[in-house]
Formats: sequence, C-alpha cells, structure tokens
Amino acid sequence: MSADTTTKLVYMANQIAKFFESKPHDEGVAGIASHINDFWEPRMRSKFFEIVDAGGTGLRPLVLEAAANIRRPVAA
Repeated sequence: MSADTTTKLVYMANQIAKFFESKPHDEGVAGIASHINDFWEPRMRSKFFEIVDAGGTGLRPLVLEAAANIRRPVAA
C-alpha cells in the first residue's frame, strides 16, 4: 500500500469521525461504521484494515473504536 493511499484513507476516516464526534458517543461509533460500510468499496476497507492492523497510526480514537463494527472484506 502506498503512503499516499494510506494518508488519503486516514484523512477520509478522520473527516467522517470529525462529523460524528458532535453526536453522542455510541451514535458516533455506529455512524462511522455505517458510513464506511455503506460507501467504501471492499478495496478501500481492505486497505483501512491494513492500517488498523498495523496499529492505526493517525486514526482518531473514534475511528479505531468503530473498526470493530466495520465489515472486513473477504480475502480473494
């Protein structure tokens, strides 16, 4: 995964989190997961989980918490 792709995905996930941080905590976590599940294609979610599995560097805490509710794509 390129550093540019990683940077973009971290930025996008954090932008989603910034919006949902104004909501009650549980609603924010669910909202982030729902948004990523609904709008990110499997390749994006695969790369997202590469970031999470490597420690989640740069991701906001709410994104890391939401990761448990994001569908992990099935390996091909």
